[in-house]
Amino acid sequence: MIIKSLQLKDFRNYESLELSFRDGINILYGDNAQGKTNILEAIYLLATTKSHRGAKDKEVVRFGADAAHIRGEVLRDGATWRVDMHLQSGKSKAIAIDGQRIKKVSELVGRIPTVFFSPEDLSIVKEGPSERRRFMNMELCQLDESYLYNLTRYSQVIQQRNHLLKDIYEHPEQKPLLDVEDRQLVVYGSEIIRFRQIFLKQLGEIIAPVHEKLTGGEEALEIVYEPYAAMDDLEHALAAARERDVILKQTTVGPHKDDFAFYVRRKDAPDRAVDIRKYGSQGQQRTASLSLKLAEIRIIRDSKKENPVLLLDDVLSELDGSRRQALLNEIGDIQTIITCTGYDEFVNSRLTIDRLLQVTNGSVAEAAAPDTDDKPQEQPVLPQE
Repeated sequence: MIIKSLQLKDFRNYESLELSFRDGINILYGDNAQGKTNILEAIYLLATTKSHRGAKDKEVVRFGADAAHIRGEVLRDGATWRVDMHLQSGKSKAIAIDGQRIKKVSELVGRIPTVFFSPEDLSIVKEGPSERRRFMNMELCQLDESYLYNLTRYSQVIQQRNHLLKDIYEHPEQKPLLDVEDRQLVVYGSEIIRFRQIFLKQLGEIIAPVHEKLTGGEEALEIVYEPYAAMDDLEHALAAARERDVILKQTTVGPHKDDFAFYVRRKDAPDRAVDIRKYGSQGQQRTASLSLKLAEIRIIRDSKKENPVLLLDDVLSELDGSRRQALLNEIGDIQTIITCTGYDEFVNSRLTIDRLLQVTNGSVAEAAAPDTDDKPQEQPVLPQE
């Protein structure tokens, strides 16, 4: 999987931009708040239809413009195809593949497998459950179209049920209508739970040796799924919570409340499992977060039988030497697009820089990839041949 080129129009701080990327390591460097992350956000939007920041469509449109447009050219399995995405406040995204508008996002999601790693992901272990649910959802939507379908339908039913709960508060005679909503929640919610069980089991098997290697064999990492209600108990749990839901005017039971935990067993205390969300050191939490991202790369590679595109947003400065090197070692033959304020660490690591781009206040210039620590000379951005 290769992102060959990217075009932006009225996206974030870019009035107009055309870039091409190579199939190795591409570095976007420059001072903070110049627009480096915006380029990665545009790529992630093309891949997942979602902003990694959770931004709404209207928030990515350049100030003063009516709409934003993203176009990406992708090479996959020897074939080149184009994705266009039109974003406008108050309207649904318009997405086209090779000029043909698609009707469902499932026609795009998963076709450009992508892993995004930012400093915010380093705290995914210790943040609230919504961050971990978002991780599960984004990964599973890329891996399986059926999960995306069930998640979409489940979310729609939750909205309908919550709206009904608000009506019931004023009109109790409508309470029997909850039976219809609950049956649908059980159908779609049970499938979501089943997918998550399988995914987290696979993830746990992959992440364990990764984490063991990162800690020099001193720690063993386990992932434990914490569903709010078990798959076979979802119907009963919804019924038991009905009166509470009516009072609170919202659905309090179901996979939209799920979580998963990270437990560490130290080599010198193998019988004691520590929940590092609550009791882990900052170093343990960061190592677990890095292990999670490395495992994410591998699970996509194993499931899709191809490499994902790897987007690293200023994350190397947040890692110490050993963790940084572990991440760089994983890159291998993966197309990687990296943002940073400087590129000395790449030169010092003897990594080949295939394309070096300097970002300055919404404009991008190409620089010669250095073989030494010499600073590059800026040149105009040229299309990749």
